[in-house]
Amino acid sequence: MTKGEGSYIHFHDGRRLLDFTCGIAVTNLGHCHTKVSKAAADQCMELVHCQCSISFHNPTIHLIEKLIPVMPDPTLDSFYFWNSGSEAVEGAVKMARTITGRQNIICMQGGYHGRTYGAMAVTRSKTSYSEGFFPLMPGTFSTSFPFWHQLGVAPDTPEEELVRSALYQLDLVLKQQTSPRDTAAIIIEPVLGEGGYVPAPSAFLKGLRDVCDAYGILLIIDEVQSGFGRTGKMFNVEYSGVRPDIMVMAKGLANGFPLSCIVSRKELTDKLKPGSMGGTYAGNAVSCAAAVAVMDVFREENILDNVNARSEELFGALKNLRTCPEVGGNIVDVRGQGLMVGVEFASPSYPAQDPVLNRSAPEGLASRVAKRCMEKGMLILTTSVYEVIRFIPPLNVTAEDLKKGCEVFAEAVKEVIREA
Repeated sequence: MTKGEGSYIHFHDGRRLLDFTCGIAVTNLGHCHTKVSKAAADQCMELVHCQCSISFHNPTIHLIEKLIPVMPDPTLDSFYFWNSGSEAVEGAVKMARTITGRQNIICMQGGYHGRTYGAMAVTRSKTSYSEGFFPLMPGTFSTSFPFWHQLGVAPDTPEEELVRSALYQLDLVLKQQTSPRDTAAIIIEPVLGEGGYVPAPSAFLKGLRDVCDAYGILLIIDEVQSGFGRTGKMFNVEYSGVRPDIMVMAKGLANGFPLSCIVSRKELTDKLKPGSMGGTYAGNAVSCAAAVAVMDVFREENILDNVNARSEELFGALKNLRTCPEVGGNIVDVRGQGLMVGVEFASPSYPAQDPVLNRSAPEGLASRVAKRCMEKGMLILTTSVYEVIRFIPPLNVTAEDLKKGCEVFAEAVKEVIREA
C-alpha cells in the first residue's frame, strides 16, 4: 500500500481499491482527511512530544473540551489518554482493581480487548490471540454474551430469551466462579467486534448495570471499535442509556494517529495514586491535535447523519442479497448497527451442535468472498470463528461508493457460490 485518499487505497502495482476496512475501524473519516492531516502537520511544527507526567499541552486540553459534551453520560468527566486500545483496557483493569480493592474481572465470551497480557486475558474471541502465551493474567472469568451461536439456539430466537439466558449464566458465574465481593469489574464491548459483529441488546446492558449496582462492581464499556460514530451514535452505549463506570476508546478517535482514552468519573479517578497511570508517549500532542480536528469534522460535516443514511442503504442491499435465489440460503444472518455490519454465511464445518450447520454449504465462504472482492477492486475483512464478513466503510462514504461496494460484494458472493 502506497497511498490512501478518502475511501480508496493505492498499491505499488497500480491497483486502486475501494477500502471497506478503514484499517479496522480506524480511518473512519477516510484516508488522509485534509482537515485532520493538516491539524497534525501544523502541530508537528509547534510541539511534538510532551511527557504527560511533566506537563499538560494545549491539544490535550482542547480535546477534553471537545469530548465532554459528547460523552454518553454526564458523570464521565475524567480523562486519560494513551496510545492503543490494549493500553486503555489495561489501564481500565488497573483502575477497577485498585478502586474496588478486588481482583477478579468478568469478560464476555466472544469479546476482544487486545493482545497485551492483561487485555489478552479478557479476550475470548479466538484462541489464536493467546495460544502459546499462557499463563495469562489471573483473576479473569468469562460469561455468555446474548448471541444465538453461543447459546446454541436458532438465529430467530427472541431477544428476550437470549437476554434471559445470558443474565442467568452471569448469575451462575457470580455464584459458582467469582463471588461478587471478589469481583472488581465486568467488561463488555456493546457490539462484539472480533466475536462476529453482534450488538448487545439494550436489556442485557441494563441487566449488567443492575448487577453492578447491586454488588458494587464497576462496568467497563469498551467502545474501541464501536465508538466515534461507527454505529450511528457517537458511542454505541447511548442506544441503551446505560451509564459506564469506565469507558475506553481508541481507533477512530484520531483517524489513524495512535491515540486511546480512558474516561471515568472524578470520584473514582481521585482514588488513583499519582504515578499509577502513565507512559512515555501517552497522549501525544500530534495525535491529540488530530483528534480535535476529528471532533470538528463530525460536527461540520454532519457525519452521524451520513452514517445513518448509508446504514439504511447498506442493510437494504444486504437483506435483498440474502433473499436472492442465486444465494440459495447461504447467508444465514445480516446484523450490526450503523456502519458496523456483519454478514454470516452458512458452513459445513460448524460443530454438530450448531443450529446453522449446513453440510451442503460451500467450505470457507467468508474468506473466499473476501478474496474475490479484492480481485474485483474492494478490500473487505472477515471476523470471528464463524463465517462472517464485516463491513467497516468510512463514516463519510458517499452513496455512490457504498452502492459500488455493495455491487462488488453481491457479484463476489454469487460467483463464489456458483463456482462451488
